[in-house]
Amino acid sequence: MATEGFTTCLWFDGQAEEAAEYYVSVFKNSSIGRIARYTEAGPGPAGSVITVEFTANGQRFVALNGGPEFRFSEAISFQIFCADQEEVDHYWARLTENGGEPGPCGWVKDKYGVSWQVIPDGLIDMVSDPDPEKAARATRAMLAMGKLDVAAVREAHAGE
Repeated sequence: MATEGFTTCLWFDGQAEEAAEYYVSVFKNSSIGRIARYTEAGPGPAGSVITVEFTANGQRFVALNGGPEFRFSEAISFQIFCADQEEVDHYWARLTENGGEPGPCGWVKDKYGVSWQVIPDGLIDMVSDPDPEKAARATRAMLAMGKLDVAAVREAHAGE
């Protein structure tokens, strides 16, 4: 391969530059890269944005102004692993602002329709604990939540 890793392409309907700027504002270790614009050759209006390369949390993306043909769905989501409740709260608030939608079990859809899983540290270990009773308690607690409450899931896991 010519480069390391993958670049995720996100399809927008005229909002590529706005979306890239938004994601760069939400995540640390983020920046806007090259912006490609249509020329007189089209097919879009000369000077309008075709693609915006950006990095969010160290991950490479391209935002593409592809048109109205395709929309995002929960079939594809991005997982955000958070160190603590403060990070969970930060990403939940930022991704639900201005038209984003909270979902169940730590899922959220941002204002562009992109789905995110906001996952606190230790959650995966708790819901997959080899002790089936602990795993079941943690899973039941998680399933009852929208934004995940780290302390509540830990208490359920511990049987408190």
